[in-house]
Amino acid sequence: MNRKTEQILTHCITENKENIYRLAYSYVKNKEDALDIVQDSIYKAMTSIELLKDTASVKSWFYRIVANTSLDFLRKHKRVHPMDREKLEFYALGAEDSYMDIDLVRTLADLPCKYREVVVLRYFEDLKIEEVAEVLHENVNTVKTRLYQALRLLRIKLKDTSLKETNG
Repeated sequence: MNRKTEQILTHCITENKENIYRLAYSYVKNKEDALDIVQDSIYKAMTSIELLKDTASVKSWFYRIVANTSLDFLRKHKRVHPMDREKLEFYALGAEDSYMDIDLVRTLADLPCKYREVVVLRYFEDLKIEEVAEVLHENVNTVKTRLYQALRLLRIKLKDTSLKETNG
């Protein structure tokens, strides 16, 4: 294993630890499971670091590992997570991100996974469209389409929510 590549990966993980945790949490909605996923992802990355061809893409490579590990976990456990107080507090009290609108949090959680993951990676993890495509192993145009559809769904659902509150 190349020592320099290992150092680059370690630095990436250290610099992005909160974002990595939030990414795992956005899939599993549980603190302990998210921490397990992060730990598994770090192990997977360290043991397969020789597969990393370009150290410039270490962040998207590692995010892809976290996303895939999260999806594997969900498939294995087939869990559906209802909205809970811990999740609301997590999003409301995020270290960098603050979700002021609880309706946005609920609506985002209700999106199908393929739409939610592009929104989370693009807007909450601040990845470029190309990086999101790389993380998800998707075509850039597929990511753009999903992002457009996700934003459209969010807009419709949030509009419905605000209409219900106004009329309710």
